[in-house]
Amino acid sequence: MRNLKLLQSLLSSELQAPGSPQCLCVRADTGSLLIASQFSITEYDPRNGQVVSEGSLTADGFLPEDGSGLVVGLQDLAELESACLATAGGDVVVFNLNTCQTECVGSVDSGLTTMSWSPDEELVILTTGQETIIMMTKDFEPITEVGIHQDDFGEGKFITVGWGKKETQFHGSEGKQAAQKKIQEGQPAVAWDDRRPRVTWRGDGQLFAVSAVCPATGARKVRVWNREGVLQATSEPVNGLEQALCWKPSGSLIASTQRHPNKHSVVFLEKNGLLHGDFTLPFSKDQAKVKELLWNSDSSVLAVWLEDMTAGEDGRVNSYIQLWTVGNYHWYLKQSLEFGGDPQQVPVCVCWDAERPLRLHVVTSSWSSRTYDWGWTTERSPGLDASDNANVAVIDGEKILVTTFRQCVVPPPMCSFELQLSSPVNQVTFLCRPQRTNQLAALTADGQISVFSQPSSDKTDERADDFRVVSRPLVLQKTFSPAVPQDVPLALRQLLWLQEELFVAVGSGLLPTTSTLLLLQPAQDDTLAVRSRVEVGGVVVSLVHCSRTGSVALQLEDGQIRKLLWDCPEPSVEEWHDSSGCSVNFPVPCIQTSLCSIGGEDFLLGLTDRSHLYAGDTELASNVCSFGVCNDFLLITTHSHTCRCLNLSTLSLKGLQAALASDGSQNDETLRRVERGSRIVTVVPQDTRVILQMPRGNLETVHHRALVLAQLRKWLDSLRFRDAFESMRKLRINLNLIYDHNPQVFLENIGTFITQLGSISHINLFLTELKEEDMTGSMYPRPESSPVQPRPGAAHKKVDVVCDALRVAMETMDPNKFCLSILTAHVKKTVPELEIALQKVHELRENPPAAPGAVTAEEALKFLLFLVNVNDLYEHSLGTYDFDLVLMVAEKSQKDPKEYLPFLNMLKSLEPNYQRYTIDKHLKRYRKALVHLSKCGEEHFPEVLQLVKEQKLFSEALRFYAADTSQYKFLSCVYAEYLVEQQQAEQAGLLLWRCRETVRALQAFTNCSSWRSAICVAQQIPLPPDQLALLARDLAEKLIEQRRYAEAALLLDQYAKDCEEAILALITGAVWEEALRLIYMHNRQDITETNLKPALLEALNTQTVFLEAQVATFSRHRNRLVVVREQKEKARLDMLDEDGPDCPDAELYSEASSVMSGSKYSHSNSRISSRSSKNRRKAERKKLSLKEGSPMEDRALMFTLSEIITTVDKMREEIHNLLKALVLFQFDKQAEKLQLAYEEVLQMIEAAGPEVWPEGLQNSQAPLTGPNSTANSITASLQQQRPAAAQPDADVPAQPKMRNGVKWKLSILK
Repeated sequence: MRNLKLLQSLLSSELQAPGSPQCLCVRADTGSLLIASQFSITEYDPRNGQVVSEGSLTADGFLPEDGSGLVVGLQDLAELESACLATAGGDVVVFNLNTCQTECVGSVDSGLTTMSWSPDEELVILTTGQETIIMMTKDFEPITEVGIHQDDFGEGKFITVGWGKKETQFHGSEGKQAAQKKIQEGQPAVAWDDRRPRVTWRGDGQLFAVSAVCPATGARKVRVWNREGVLQATSEPVNGLEQALCWKPSGSLIASTQRHPNKHSVVFLEKNGLLHGDFTLPFSKDQAKVKELLWNSDSSVLAVWLEDMTAGEDGRVNSYIQLWTVGNYHWYLKQSLEFGGDPQQVPVCVCWDAERPLRLHVVTSSWSSRTYDWGWTTERSPGLDASDNANVAVIDGEKILVTTFRQCVVPPPMCSFELQLSSPVNQVTFLCRPQRTNQLAALTADGQISVFSQPSSDKTDERADDFRVVSRPLVLQKTFSPAVPQDVPLALRQLLWLQEELFVAVGSGLLPTTSTLLLLQPAQDDTLAVRSRVEVGGVVVSLVHCSRTGSVALQLEDGQIRKLLWDCPEPSVEEWHDSSGCSVNFPVPCIQTSLCSIGGEDFLLGLTDRSHLYAGDTELASNVCSFGVCNDFLLITTHSHTCRCLNLSTLSLKGLQAALASDGSQNDETLRRVERGSRIVTVVPQDTRVILQMPRGNLETVHHRALVLAQLRKWLDSLRFRDAFESMRKLRINLNLIYDHNPQVFLENIGTFITQLGSISHINLFLTELKEEDMTGSMYPRPESSPVQPRPGAAHKKVDVVCDALRVAMETMDPNKFCLSILTAHVKKTVPELEIALQKVHELRENPPAAPGAVTAEEALKFLLFLVNVNDLYEHSLGTYDFDLVLMVAEKSQKDPKEYLPFLNMLKSLEPNYQRYTIDKHLKRYRKALVHLSKCGEEHFPEVLQLVKEQKLFSEALRFYAADTSQYKFLSCVYAEYLVEQQQAEQAGLLLWRCRETVRALQAFTNCSSWRSAICVAQQIPLPPDQLALLARDLAEKLIEQRRYAEAALLLDQYAKDCEEAILALITGAVWEEALRLIYMHNRQDITETNLKPALLEALNTQTVFLEAQVATFSRHRNRLVVVREQKEKARLDMLDEDGPDCPDAELYSEASSVMSGSKYSHSNSRISSRSSKNRRKAERKKLSLKEGSPMEDRALMFTLSEIITTVDKMREEIHNLLKALVLFQFDKQAEKLQLAYEEVLQMIEAAGPEVWPEGLQNSQAPLTGPNSTANSITASLQQQRPAAAQPDADVPAQPKMRNGVKWKLSILK
């Protein structure tokens, strides 16, 4: 749905050259024009109007001096920096563009009729006066010569496979007579045909076609030849085929023209010679003749050069050039250039530029040249509010095809309505005034401007046939004639309609390199008078208006940006400046521009022909197909087949760059995939629709997620819940967003939500989609600029909060109307309240509502069955103990009555408590079952006991019986047995003791060594003294095994009456002071000599040996730690010097440390990707190995040293007690040695602390600098510095704290 818009037209002054131009071509490297006449060849630069080089063709006799000569072909040879031309006399001449020398490289006696070079300039085709084709190389060496007219069809001749003759085939509307109709030869060529052959090449240079008049029939035929000069195909007879011939560069079709009895058409032939499509020219049968057809280099535009067949009233013959494009299999006339009948202004040579596909060169008979640069544009209405219909206007000759995308999406070539004009349309522009952007103006080929406006609104939209008019056509309001000279086609361009009575257009300036801005306003006589003229020092190629700010920006051909100050008495043009006052220009010219606001500042966006998108002089992206600005959003389509939509009001220029450079996350709302080659046609303002056009021409409407969410947020903020709900339902947006967008506002306006939705089904749909997930944090992230909304506390679940709030509101408003929604609110809670829902259904059955339209119990139950699984609902109804409700649910289910009726009948026959017990047990509600069973009497106690054992409900069961009942005692005993099995014998003993099962309680206490409780129970029984003593000895043995010597001694002394065993137990446990107390209490001083003193000396020796071993181990590990650290530091520095890996923990190099340290051991667990917890712990232990060279040896050494320090520090009390006993028995020297040794050990380990745990262990490596350092090594060293306090390493053990406050030394030993 694009139009061709004239960007600039360059009109050069007339050359003073003899003769008239006959051939034209463009130099690819310089852009200058090569023009050949009957006297000379001239290289001319149209940009500065200078002749670059010139050579005579008559001086050397190539053409006669009388001017009767004819140049039949001209070609620029870029590789040779020459031009090749052929004359009708038969000479092939090469003109050197540097030396201006001409040379004849060949001659044909019979003369030449045409010359055509292949696209790669490797071959040249010459047609001679003898109707032959000569093929030559670029060095003019002949390859072959064949006759144009061949009797054979060619190598591509069709093959009949024997499926019947033509006479037996179906002929459609022609009827059976077509079978007998004889094939007629083509009609002779028209009288004005010059009968010269036409040669055209396919774009790849593999095939060429020749159109020539057949001597036998006088009709034109097209023959296709390959690169070797072998005939491939001959066209079918085409009546009225004319001389124009041009092969589409893309290679698909050959264009020619055909004159029918009732119309004049451009027809297309395939390479096999068969017709394939056509379109009709907007002329009557004999009104005009087609002189040439010209495809542009990218095959997008077909130029048709026409001339009237007869002279007009003034005796002059008019000439036209029409530009046609195709889309969706429809040919559009996009531009029409009418040159009038002035012989001096009539085009004699026309050609497209080879480098710029949309640049057209025209040379007139007066040697003036005109260069037209076109650009693709989509004419869309610029409105920003909902009154704008999102109009898009497509030019098609004398018609404007308007589609109103707000009302309907009509695929081209169809449209919402057509606007018919009297002359071909060249440009369309919409009014740039708010609320009136649906009005448009058209600039036609005759220079007039027609204004169309909306009809009055009092007309009805209903038609007699009951159809409603969705889009009402615009009506012609007035036609203006600009009061400016229009002696050349398209004298006005870049038309802009700023106000109802103000137009801005661009005209030619005083110099070819300048432009004039014309501000036009209506006058009294339907003319547009020039209100102001503004001269611009450059060629204006684009003119755009911003609907939001009213600014008008224009772009010059070199990319400079200017600002038009139009809303002032004296309009002027100034440079475009940014917010800092600096001048802003595009780095390269842009073919599409648009004004927008980014971060509150106006920017001119521009898209180049190389797909680069700029905002002023800043490049935003480099792979853009198309873009559009609507409201606050920028939409672009890219060559990676995506469509991006970005909110300009929340982004800065750098933020926009970063957003376009990113690939987008999984839930990025700004990005979506689109079909390859999609282009943006328009965006419906204040809506979510984006209209895309595919390369073939068909349309697609997409609702971009960013636009949808932005619109939804506006609706939700303005409490338009219904609009938001309908859009979300249609576009499949998760309905949780209605609540998640602003939970507090939703809960405060929940009544408004219910009232706006109104529909029960809509409320139910909302409830059924509720999830705990916050959609604004996952699926639909909030914009960065939006504030985070408060949410209910963690104790309240979102689904429960919403369901309860809706249920309360609906019960308050109309419980009968919203009955089904209330049931849904109960069912959809995180813990479904099915019992409450069933109870409400039961209430409806018992008390049917009298209100009209109220929901019945049957309907409510049927609805519940739709929400909940029928088996779940049946069981929950059974749990209500209401058999009427159970039967109602069962009847609505698919259950067989043979299944549930016997069961229900059996339940009805039971006693109520036992009945409920049976139901609860069936539903596996065992605690409830126990409650009901406990009320059934003593005869059911065995069942209680069995249920308690099976379901482990001991504690619950004890609450239902009094403590003095036999059931309570029996349950306690059973519970005690269970506790014993669970290794909880002490608790079992407590249960048995309080139930007066003293014997069993004594056994339980004895088993768990709870000696105090056991003694109490034994004395309560009571046990005889001898049995009590025996019990005490048994308990003492168990306590000694558990190293509880003091408690064992107490039992032996007080209950077993064996003081000697008690003293020996204390001596064994090193409880010296208590042992002495018993020795003197029982007057057993003999034990002092026999047992106590030897034990003291043995303990002294043991402690001394242990301390020596700990000191040796500590010293060995500390020394090894120093060595390991030195080795790792050296390896770290070596790797830094070699520009090793940039790793924050480079000092560890765990996997490589065995190599660095020079050890023979290595270790790696890299192959182990997943382990069980047991294996993981084992692997951790293996990782912290003390084996030399292990990866984590330094960590293991630190752990071991920490354990030694902790162990030695814990010996303070034990050493203190031992020292007191030694001093008491005169072992002073031994005590002094022990105290000194222990003190030295403590001092040693305390002094080693800073060495083992240096301060700032994680930050111990200073930045590595010095003469041997490199930039990379210093950078890597600096990157390793991390604060130890901020990120503690879990692998490094903390330094143990010494208990220096514990007093253990004896001062008498100093």
